[in-house]
Amino acid sequence: MIDKEKMSHELKNRLNRIEGQVRGVHKLIDNQATCEDVLIQLAAIKAAVEQVGMKVLGCYMADAVAAQVQQGQDPTSSIDQAIKLLGRLG
Repeated sequence: MIDKEKMSHELKNRLNRIEGQVRGVHKLIDNQATCEDVLIQLAAIKAAVEQVGMKVLGCYMADAVAAQVQQGQDPTSSIDQAIKLLGRLG
């Protein structure tokens, strides 16, 4: 089972780093950095957000599938929902 308190702490740390990256892009723009530098940082932010999304999706899958299995149900609906959510991340 997932330690939700630990997961919450990890996600908040990752989001704080993303916030810092976004502030960094603001500074790059204020300082008229090159488009290349801005794009590189935006790509890093996008990757970091995707990693957070995947981590949350993994948590969802673990919880939803485990709950259905424990209740003796077929976890297919949870897996289908996870696939839909994955599509929204992309």
